[in-house]
Parts: sequence; C-alpha cells; structure tokens
Amino acid sequence: MKALFSASLWKYTVGIFALIMITGTILSSVVDDVVILLCMLLFQAIVLFLMFVFAYDRFIKPLGKVSDTVGELLKGNYRARIYHAFHGEVGELSQKVNALARYLSELSLQEQIQSEQLASVINHTHSGLLFIDERGYIQLVNEEFLDIFGQREQDYLGHLYYDVIAYEDIHKTVQQIFLYEKNVKLPLFVKGQPADRFMEITGAPIFNERNILKGAVLAFYDITSFKKLELMRKDFVANVSHELKTPVTSIKGFSETLLEENVDEQTKQRFLQIIYDESNRLQLLINDLLTLTRLEKETPDVSFERVDLQDTISEIKPGFDLLAKERHLQFEVNISGNVSFVADSNQMKQVVINLLTNAFNYTPKGSVTLRASQSDSKTIIQVADTGIGMEPEAIPRIFERFYRLDEARSRDTGGTGLGLAIVKHIVEIHNGKIEVESAPEAGTTITILLPTSGEPTRETLYSEGNK
Repeated sequence: MKALFSASLWKYTVGIFALIMITGTILSSVVDDVVILLCMLLFQAIVLFLMFVFAYDRFIKPLGKVSDTVGELLKGNYRARIYHAFHGEVGELSQKVNALARYLSELSLQEQIQSEQLASVINHTHSGLLFIDERGYIQLVNEEFLDIFGQREQDYLGHLYYDVIAYEDIHKTVQQIFLYEKNVKLPLFVKGQPADRFMEITGAPIFNERNILKGAVLAFYDITSFKKLELMRKDFVANVSHELKTPVTSIKGFSETLLEENVDEQTKQRFLQIIYDESNRLQLLINDLLTLTRLEKETPDVSFERVDLQDTISEIKPGFDLLAKERHLQFEVNISGNVSFVADSNQMKQVVINLLTNAFNYTPKGSVTLRASQSDSKTIIQVADTGIGMEPEAIPRIFERFYRLDEARSRDTGGTGLGLAIVKHIVEIHNGKIEVESAPEAGTTITILLPTSGEPTRETLYSEGNK
C-alpha cells in the first residue's frame, strides 16, 4: 500500500496513456474520421487528466501522508503528525491518526516516567535485588546487589545464576524456590572488603496470570548491625554475669564461714571488711549499670543549664586530694580563666569524677593533672596522668563496657569497667568529642571537647540515646 502511494507520477502517466491507446484502438474500428477520433481521444485525455489530478489531491496524496505518518509511529517516533488539512473521510482519518499519535506519545511518556521511577526505587533500595527467569538466567540486579557482591551489571545480566554467583546458599535458595514454588529464607555470610557482612536472603517465586512459574526474585538484607547488636547483648550479659558472680561468691563464701565456724575476732573483722568491700563494689556496679541504662534511653534525662566548671571541681577536689595523699601521688588542677558552658551539671560532674578515678587507678606513681580552658566555640576538659599508659591498638577499646587494661589493678581499686563507657555516652549526648593520647609507660591524656553554648537538638538526643 505504501509502495503504491509513494510511486512516481510517471507510472500514473503511463497508465493514462495506455488507457487512451486502448480506447483509440477500439474507437478506430467504429469511427472512420480521423479528426473526430483524435478529438474524442483528446477529450478523453483531458477528462482522465482532470480526474487523476482530483483523485491525487483528494485521495492518493493524503493517504500517502497518512501512510508515512503511520510508518513513523510504527518506528517509535510518536512525535510524527499529519500537518495538512484534508477534507472528507481522508481528513477524518488524518485527525484520528494524529489523535492516536498524541495518545501513544503520552503513553510512552508515562511509561518512561514509571520506568525511571521503578528503576530509581530498585537502585536506591537498601536491599540487594536479583531477578532470575524460569530458565535460570539473570534478568535484573540493582546497585545494592553490585555493592554487596562486586563486579559490573553486564557481568550478571543474561548469564545463568550458577555460572556467575559463587555462593552455594544462593544456589540453594533458587533451587528451593523453583522446586517448592514458595517463599524461602536463608542466612548468608559474605566475605568482603573492607568488612564482612551478614545477610539474610528472602526469595519468592513469580507467577503469571495463568499461575505458571515465570521466575524468582531474591532480596538480600544486610543484618550485620543486628548481628553485632546481638553479639554485644550476649557479651554484655556474660560480662554482667561475670562481674556480679565474683562479689556475690565472695560475700556468700565469707558469710557461710562466719555462720558455720567459730572464728577469732580478728579473722571475723577481716571477713566482715571483705564482705563490706565486695558489697560496696556490687553497689557501684549496679549504680553504673543504672546510669548506662538511663543514658541509653531513646530520650535521655538531661537538664541543661549554665555550668561553672570551677564550682563543679571544687565539690569533688577534696576527695581526690585525700586519695592522692593516700597513694602518694601529686594531684594538680589548672583552670584557665572562668570556664562556663551549657550542659547537664550532674553529668559533667560524673565525667570529671570518672576521668580522674580512671587516671588514679592506672597511675601507681607520679602525678594526675586536671586542666580546663575555653574559647568562644568550645570548652576543653583534659585529664593527664603519668601512669602505665597503653598500646595504640587498645585506645579504641577503652570506652567499651567492661574493658580493662589491667584486670588485677582494676579489681584491686574497685573499678567496674563502666566508667569510660559512661563518659563516652555523656559526651555524645552533649555533641562533644573525645581524644586520647597514650603510650606504654608514658601516661595517658584524655581530652573532652564540648560546645561552649547551645543545647543538643531533640533529634541529636534521640539518635545518641539509641547508640
């Protein structure tokens, strides 16, 4: 049809000339006068020419335009239009073709938008996605999947899943989906850089409208943080149990001895002193645990006010002066100017007490120094000692719960192993930072950097409370 409309005009001219020749041949047997015959043929030629011009302008040319436009639409060019105004049924056909083109253009635009939105959702989801067709060929992977397993998209698309994915647990998941045609959930450990990941695979079969299996989709959820939290919970329970067991065992053992045996007064006093010390240690541990619990709430109980650090230190200094005298240590306090900032006064007192207590516990000889200074934007609280110090690799761990550099020394001094963990939580709640400098046998310096003014926002308190 299109070839007909696109044919050159000379073909139609040849056809008209052939028709005139045939007519002349027929009429020559009837009409003897040549002049009359030529006039009749001339008249026929003029009529045929006028009819051809009329048919070409009204039908052949418009239909050719319609055919060309439909051809462009079939090629995917939905911007193609018929711009000539035709009359009659051909004009109505042109209008309908233009309406169809506009509809297809809008439909294509909507499909493109939906496709981009779907691709954006797939690629920005926090779970890895893998789609496999009924023959086992990979049809889709998202960016998170590539981030988890590496390589490029073209290394997966169009390949059999067991040829390009090395994990047997993924093979097992796909096989169970195709075999049982139901959802499957399995754990997966991914060895990677810079860190390993714990994943959970959730696979589901995909059916068409006739309930025929057409493939499977697998989602990969990163549960590494949950695994770490679970490990932390187990460690915390184990550590608490261990820390509680020691004083309880001591209290129970010495109490049984006092109840069941006749002991002299001196031994009795010594046993009672041990019971008192262990019960005091138990009380300190419980108090620290309760403090940590309060600090780790979603919305910690924090009361902000203007804190004068000189007043805070004056309240606690006599106790540490006495402790320094008992242990033959030098204790110095250096405060530069009037250090005043917005914070929770009780928690700031707790920070200073815990830092000084830790410094005294790990300084067998020498000195402990408390320094404080302030600028327009930050307040600096620093505790330095000349104690045993620590290896560089131990520095990140000293703020963990129950972590001790020296188990025996900490137990001798009654430490619970929670002091610096409490400090870390308080500093984070106040939008502060902690810096540690230390070396073996060269002492330790812990510096607290706090904003001089302004309270943490509600969002900050919430996020820090969940850490």
